Amino acid sequence: MDCGLSYTKISLHQSLPFTVKTSSSSTRFSFKNSSVGSRRSLFVVSSGSSSSKCEFSGLNAPLEPTTPAGRLLSSVLQNDCKYFHVAVQKQLEQLAYDRDEAVLRMNLSFGSDESFLHRRIAEVKELECQASVEDIMYMLISYKFSGIRVHLVPRLSKCMYNGRLEIWPCKDWELESIHSCEVLEMVREHLTTVLGWKEKSNVVDNWAPTRVQKFVLCRVYAASVLYGYFLKSASLRHHLEQKLDHINPDLGIASSNQLLLSEMQSLGSEIVPFGGTSGTRSTSVGQIPLIREKKPDKLKYYVMSFNPETLQMCAKPKSKEALNLIEKHSYALFGDKKTGLVASDEIISTSLASLKRIVLEAIAFGSFLWDAEEYVRTVYKLKED
Repeated sequence: MDCGLSYTKISLHQSLPFTVKTSSSSTRFSFKNSSVGSRRSLFVVSSGSSSSKCEFSGLNAPLEPTTPAGRLLSSVLQNDCKYFHVAVQKQLEQLAYDRDEAVLRMNLSFGSDESFLHRRIAEVKELECQASVEDIMYMLISYKFSGIRVHLVPRLSKCMYNGRLEIWPCKDWELESIHSCEVLEMVREHLTTVLGWKEKSNVVDNWAPTRVQKFVLCRVYAASVLYGYFLKSASLRHHLEQKLDHINPDLGIASSNQLLLSEMQSLGSEIVPFGGTSGTRSTSVGQIPLIREKKPDKLKYYVMSFNPETLQMCAKPKSKEALNLIEKHSYALFGDKKTGLVASDEIISTSLASLKRIVLEAIAFGSFLWDAEEYVRTVYKLKED
């Protein structure tokens, strides 16, 4: 990479408002197409090409686990997948125990000569547990991708050949299959907004050479992860409010609330499809208003009716661990391996088809992140952002 390049950090908080724009918005990232009408040969990145390190597999995800818990789960996922849920549960329980024990020792030593030491130990343990939980969440997301037979795109620097990037196979169908029809409609509108993608575009347009600034693409990816998270949160909230609308109107508010809570608990397997959990659980879909007014039937119009507070609540990840994971994954995918940052003026030559693949992956990542966050919260208390 050119030593004269400048590097920049993306801001998730700047990306957040962009993720919830409606289709009526004219805001759009700019991508340059060249030689759209010309005939071109398709370059496919494969393990047999000059960039032999660019291999689409579970072992070649952009972000490598750095903690013992993450490395253990990575090994289990690759070699003994049927025990993955059990291993995750045990790791989370151990982390929760270790952190609570350190806090307890700190509290018991309060006022003694050893209080400073135990406070420092508790602080270090908190940071270690946070890093381990982020690795566990990443492995949970990887598990979900493996369930639809899609591997995360490797670090892009491994997949560039003479400044060109193509991602094949696209796996568009698999990445779209995780969404309901209503959510998929909003996903496709997002593709149109950020890429200019058209549902009925032809093969020539899809594979024509396209130039994009890497930093801009990194921002699009991070924004799309947040959008996927938002869609999962909003669609679940919509589903729960529709259930509430069907409750007998003769029931009082208290009865309606009790039925809604029961309904939320019964949806546990839908909300967190990683495996069974025991005990009561909470969900981060937010407070469900008990005003007995009929909500829009269509998800798109339901989302458009959100006030700013509800919009922010659904769009922003609830935990610091989730936000950290989005940032770490984005930089692992787009950033320089040495600096970890993204070159602000580096240009990538690619195609609309490959850009679509990247954005669809990001949206799926956000949806799976919501699931992973909720799953972890049943065992381990995450840090609220």
